[in-house]
Amino acid sequence: HVSNVTGVINDVKWVTELAHERGALVLVDGAQSVPHMPVNVQDLDCDFLAFSGHKMLGPTGIGVLYAKKEILEKMEPFQGGGEMIREVSFNPETRRCMISWNTLPWKFEAGTPDIGGAVGLKAAIKYLSALGMENVKAHECDLTDYALKRLKECSRVTVYGPKDAKQKCGIIPFNVEGLNSHDVALILDSYGIMIRSGFHCAQPLHQKFRIPSSARASFYVYNTREEIDRLLEALKEIEESL
Repeated sequence: HVSNVTGVINDVKWVTELAHERGALVLVDGAQSVPHMPVNVQDLDCDFLAFSGHKMLGPTGIGVLYAKKEILEKMEPFQGGGEMIREVSFNPETRRCMISWNTLPWKFEAGTPDIGGAVGLKAAIKYLSALGMENVKAHECDLTDYALKRLKECSRVTVYGPKDAKQKCGIIPFNVEGLNSHDVALILDSYGIMIRSGFHCAQPLHQKFRIPSSARASFYVYNTREEIDRLLEALKEIEESL
């Protein structure tokens, strides 16, 4: 839905319409969109949508898979375990066990779930819901717009992707001329600024940009304009040292 490299918001509703016209099912990767903006699965009309907890202030190792009810009712479980089975019976004539699945969603909840993770994820969802996802998106858009404008002050910094903050979530990939992205990340770490460097799980996109890797600054509900100012001060000092 949203690129975790450039932050661009893709028109997955349009893609879903095209796919459905051709009889295909659609799975949307919402890991980078659900934590940062309002997402309505009914409006998107996607068949599946997945997102993770750790990108939305929740615990690691847990996430959510949404699917249309009619699809889940037709699907067979891919794991076996407690809670997912309604009844097991043995047919002495065929010498085979007969299994009937539990109702949704327990049909797909095999074994003991990650109870602690689910409690933590619920707390994160309640917190973000109280903030309001429109407010979360507006805050990120403001920070992204401010950062994009300030990055123009750096002569050695190249920014990739859309320059319009309204077309993206709070992500800005960039490189500093003369430095590897990993070196940029290490230097910024000495300033107390944490960014990510590398391929960001999207090596083909970096090949498209014809770059070996990129540094990535990202913003969320807890970030401020003052922190962006600190980032720019650090980048300017890095440029002066080259």
